[in-house]
Amino acid sequence: MQPIPIKTTVVGSWPFPSWLEFASENLDKFGPADINEMIEDAVVNAIHDQVTAGLDVITDGEQTRLDFNLSFYGFIKGLQPNHEETRKFGPPAHDQRGKHTIIEPLTAPKGLGVVEEFKRLQRLAPEGKILKASIPGPYTLSGRMLAGEIYKDRWEITEALLPIVAKELEDLVAAGAKEICIDEPSMSCYAYKEDTKRFVDIFNRTVKNIVGKTRIGTHLCFGNYKGRSVGKKTILPMLPDFLDFTVDELHTEMCVLNFAEVHLLERFAEKMDVAVGVIDVKSYYIETVEDVKERIEKCLKYVPAEKLAVAPDCGMSQTARWATKQKIANMCTAAKQMR
Repeated sequence: MQPIPIKTTVVGSWPFPSWLEFASENLDKFGPADINEMIEDAVVNAIHDQVTAGLDVITDGEQTRLDFNLSFYGFIKGLQPNHEETRKFGPPAHDQRGKHTIIEPLTAPKGLGVVEEFKRLQRLAPEGKILKASIPGPYTLSGRMLAGEIYKDRWEITEALLPIVAKELEDLVAAGAKEICIDEPSMSCYAYKEDTKRFVDIFNRTVKNIVGKTRIGTHLCFGNYKGRSVGKKTILPMLPDFLDFTVDELHTEMCVLNFAEVHLLERFAEKMDVAVGVIDVKSYYIETVEDVKERIEKCLKYVPAEKLAVAPDCGMSQTARWATKQKIANMCTAAKQMR
């Protein structure tokens, strides 16, 4: 059960302040002390925005991550970037993100950096808030990697990444993380065409050493690169196999589906808590408090309040900060009025 009925949470990412966007493109002009100060200030900003909005669960806003997957590739040995192969012009799409060829067996001798992020959040966050760490799961993390001559295919790459992610999860628990979200949007994007039982096996082996030691969540969406989806937008193919995920809370998009499959949440709620996207991160329409209350009402028909969390559909990194603050504040107000 959720610690708070109709709990308010976020997936992980928060928009960068404008000065951080500028600074990240001009890092050569800053020294190490400047960059450390910049990181701290950015996380303080993200915490302030989330606390002011009224969220029950907050993150560090993923302010040190410039890309959902690629930011982690800097911690992984054995990769060679192929950025010159990406499309440079035209409408935003996933083929504008760089891929990396694997040139030696994958290792991460210093971890993936998430523990350092979480310790910073612990130090900077106010008392009383639930703190959440987030990390891509191994299947999603493999998404921008090319097998080269080292591995046979994406499945083998995933197996190589699995112990790396599992070790980071164990280290997060040791650092005091009480809630961890393992993001696996690639699994939800490709559930309609890939082996969903294999997905479940991969996920459960990734988290097996932290079961019972922290609150385990997963985020399943259809992609959000520059506000664009990439997967087939339906949660139906996830059933029934995804009910076997070893999770306390499963988060899924719903606004992008216009709540057409909200009835399917009842199946998930039989096995786990359900976090539902009630804020559209791909739209600049600012949902009113009444809009969000109507969406929560739809969810409550299938998920009891004590098992329901509400959140944006996806991370907020691709939504302008001014809009994000208004959207999330209205979401939190609506949830509190519905409790």
